[in-house]
Amino acid sequence: MDTAIRDILQRSQRILAICHVNPDGDALGSLLGFGWALKEMGKETALACADPVPPFYQYLPGHEEIVQQPVGEFDLVVSLDCSDAQRMGDSYRDEYRRLPLLNVDHHVTNLRFGTFNLVDLEAASTAEIIFLMLDELALPLDPPIAQCLLTGIVTDTRGFRTASCTPRVLSIANRLMAAGASLPEIVSRTLDRRPLAAIRLWAQALPGAQLRGRVLWTEVTEAMRAATGLATVDDSGLVNFLLTAEEADVAVVFSEKNGGQEVEVGFRARPGWDVAQVALALGGGGHMLASGVTVRGTLPEVRERVLALLDESLAAQERAHRIT
Repeated sequence: MDTAIRDILQRSQRILAICHVNPDGDALGSLLGFGWALKEMGKETALACADPVPPFYQYLPGHEEIVQQPVGEFDLVVSLDCSDAQRMGDSYRDEYRRLPLLNVDHHVTNLRFGTFNLVDLEAASTAEIIFLMLDELALPLDPPIAQCLLTGIVTDTRGFRTASCTPRVLSIANRLMAAGASLPEIVSRTLDRRPLAAIRLWAQALPGAQLRGRVLWTEVTEAMRAATGLATVDDSGLVNFLLTAEEADVAVVFSEKNGGQEVEVGFRARPGWDVAQVALALGGGGHMLASGVTVRGTLPEVRERVLALLDESLAAQERAHRIT
């Protein structure tokens, strides 16, 4: 963390922190952990997310303070876990765009859109960056902060199983556990549980899974979600499950939304492949192995467009592998 970022955090008294739409564990864990820390610093703080907190993250301390539409006057906006400004959604209103913006993120596709950018591509999660920031500011770790930040780390590393899980990550996790975070509770709530509606949704989506080369894909329609009672677009791990197939190097889930006018696309890849560039080309972002994007168009239109781009990208990567 450079001096300019330290100074703006210390000078600012009314801070609005926003995480990305359709929030995951890292977005919410970073938002709440950062929010608890700002209170320790004596700051007036508002925490915002354009979408509601999913039920399985409502064990996080302070989740009830997250609002969709913040109210008040602020002197700093902090974007958490967003690769571009659009990921903040409707919570980032026009009147906030005149304020200084601190962009805190770890995605390789981050556009450095902030007035100040704290982007660490080596971090496994944004929660890891928040931990390091608090460490530099010599702020104490208490159980609420620790529980939130460890949730971000656990979910973005899928339980310490991704290639981004470094000795630094494990060391930070150890310190968070020592500060009061419960690893068994976090793993149970975020990785080992899902609503029955999600299981019923999988039962409808999995029979439609198709293998195209080494890409395994399926789609989730709004009718499926209505029939199963799953209100959100979140597929509760379906795309990760698809990638467990031996025959697949890449998995994709196409989820219909907004009355069939948009499609949310989730990508996952095995080490050695990069799906982030396809997501970025379509206006999304993420990591080489895990990315996403929302695309305007009907489900058939978006599916064929995305799969064609993915075929082209993977073929180019395969040629590059042969050359090297």
